[in-house]
Amino acid sequence: MISALWTAATGMNGQQTNIDVISNNLANVNTTGFKKSRASFQDLMYHNLKQPGTTNAQGAEIPVGIEIGHGSKISATQKIFTEGDMQNTEGALDIVIKGDGFLQVLLPNGEIAYTRDGSLSQDSTGRLVTSDGYPIYPEEIYIPEDASDISITSDGTVSAEIDGQDEAEQLGQIELARFSNPAGLNSIGNNLYTATVASGDPVVNTPGSAGYGSIEQNFLEMSNVKVVEEMVNMIAAQRAYEVNSKAIQAADDMLSTANQLKR
Repeated sequence: MISALWTAATGMNGQQTNIDVISNNLANVNTTGFKKSRASFQDLMYHNLKQPGTTNAQGAEIPVGIEIGHGSKISATQKIFTEGDMQNTEGALDIVIKGDGFLQVLLPNGEIAYTRDGSLSQDSTGRLVTSDGYPIYPEEIYIPEDASDISITSDGTVSAEIDGQDEAEQLGQIELARFSNPAGLNSIGNNLYTATVASGDPVVNTPGSAGYGSIEQNFLEMSNVKVVEEMVNMIAAQRAYEVNSKAIQAADDMLSTANQLKR
């Protein structure tokens, strides 16, 4: 019964973390480019009282052993990189990646970060930056003050009409990065990820190349969180938490009964 107390407690701890993950998903339901997370569980070690395949006193082989588990644990919280819905914003600097790939941005410390958030802007110098002011990498793209009719094509080419010129001028090229294991990226907040050993090194190419998504202007990718699905997961986690608490209560009642036994 003492084992049951600790076993059920591990289940409650795991479901509490599961609720934390679900809550973060729901909190970011309107976050541009957000990717939901999923909590994965593993069972803990077992106490083997009798190994299967051993022989009994009569020499017969025992087909099934006796083992008692010690609960569960959270093994991982994995990012799910399915595409979110596209929202038409009519913003000339809003872009969406249709397919695989991440925009590259340069952080103030010189590190490269990656994002699916395509809500771009201009800073005071006309440089193309994210909503936090981080410039697009590797090529800094500047949009002149007298530029009009900004165009971002499916292959990431940025061009604009410049006063006094007959043809549109190409201002720069947006490139995308891919990873062999996107789930291994490190989330650092602000819709940004950094590469890790688990994610592998980024492979950079132009949008629309083989295996890379294309760019669509005037759209943004919304969160891939499905509210109904998360609500169902939350109810299931809540019920699992409750049933584990009932197991603790049952074990406590059994201990209480044992303590009250009289000879």
